Amino acid sequence: MAESTTARVDWRLLWASGDLARFCFINLGILLHATNETMVATITPAMVGDLSGVELLGWSFAVYEIGAISAGAAAGRMTSYVSLRTNMMAAALIYSLGALICALAPSMPVFLAGRLVEGLGGGALVSLAFVSVQRLFPKAIWPQLFGVMSAIWGIAAFSGPLLGALISQYLSWRWAFGVFVIGGLFAAIACLFVLRGPQATRAQNDGTALPRFPVLALGCLAASIVLIALAGVKVEALRSSLLLGAGIAGIVLFFVLDARLPAARLFPSRPFNLGTPLGNGLTMVAAFSVATCSFGVYGPLLLTSLHGIPVLTTGYIIAAESISWSILSILVANAPPERERVIVLAGALMIAGGIAGFAYAVPAGNIPLILGCAILQGGGFGIAWPFVTRIIVASAPAAEQTVASSAVPTMQRIGYAVGAASCGIVANASGFSQGLSGEAEANVAAWLFLAFLPLGLLGCIAAWRLPPRSDA
Repeated sequence: MAESTTARVDWRLLWASGDLARFCFINLGILLHATNETMVATITPAMVGDLSGVELLGWSFAVYEIGAISAGAAAGRMTSYVSLRTNMMAAALIYSLGALICALAPSMPVFLAGRLVEGLGGGALVSLAFVSVQRLFPKAIWPQLFGVMSAIWGIAAFSGPLLGALISQYLSWRWAFGVFVIGGLFAAIACLFVLRGPQATRAQNDGTALPRFPVLALGCLAASIVLIALAGVKVEALRSSLLLGAGIAGIVLFFVLDARLPAARLFPSRPFNLGTPLGNGLTMVAAFSVATCSFGVYGPLLLTSLHGIPVLTTGYIIAAESISWSILSILVANAPPERERVIVLAGALMIAGGIAGFAYAVPAGNIPLILGCAILQGGGFGIAWPFVTRIIVASAPAAEQTVASSAVPTMQRIGYAVGAASCGIVANASGFSQGLSGEAEANVAAWLFLAFLPLGLLGCIAAWRLPPRSDA
């Protein structure tokens, strides 16, 4: 392993030692997961046309996130029982298997099963990538390596929709998953040659008792999201209300169960206490994560079916949202501390404005306005997220700051899963339960965004309640 006594990365030394190749390989897992996660948005028009089942479209995002959350929580702990290399190989093979099931799926239920398997493999690959940096590289260069990993995630986020659009347009949506079958197999085989040495080939257990894995809490969370999604499959007032209520109650129970596992919890104590900066910060993250799923899940399908807009154009729009997130995040990174709260509030208003704008622009098919809303929404996340994350971590008790830092992306994933499932309720209640038609699409296009405006308002209120930096 390359040693370093400074906080700078000596890339030449990493190359000479072989660690640079190892680091590039580790990032392949992030690239596979993030690209696949965002790619699905632009293949949905072709996929729905082939498999039907538009009423289950929200499930393709929800089940992927369920798998990613569960496997992400498990993968780090598994390295105490099985070597890092074996874990990485298993995750890559599971991911490849899920992609293969999706590529060959004859029906939407089989496709959803593949998405769940993919999510398990992808979530594990990402978690193991971060574990690998901790295990295989000097602590002094972790910040720089994590920074590179974040940049790669950003590249994957905006390249995924374009990749899906290009392959779907010129080959087949099935080949979009075929690429990831090959990528997963390549990653599994490469583990044998890249991950060497005792840190990678031996289980890392110091003999202490390991915390209990939160099986019950995660099982409760997964069941809750499934119940919410089921509420939208066949929309009936009583049935859907009961399932939705049970799903929301299950999410509340998940947080209760999580709080009872102090050694293995996923969230800090009292995560939604609106009397604290931490509670307001996590409330903001949860509200906006749920509220902004609509365009990613249904936008490409609506624009293609309702207005005849090429899928490649929708790919560029989704990519523009990710690019604006990255660019504005960089631009405000060195903002003075006294402007932190104003920047977070401005970002929250931008996100809410994007949701409201989509409610008009998508039914109208106004491409420049849709692009502007996407940039507004992505830019809002870009300027708000770094600072709200700092507020959440800084305001957590000292013993919970590590948990608080990992709670932000976990909350975001839970929000995406719940949001995707909730989108299905709104879409099917607005007409998609009867299949694709011009009248149904026009109705769905408006309500998919109007229904989530209250959550956008909640996110803005939570941002407004955050204290100035000196009080955080």
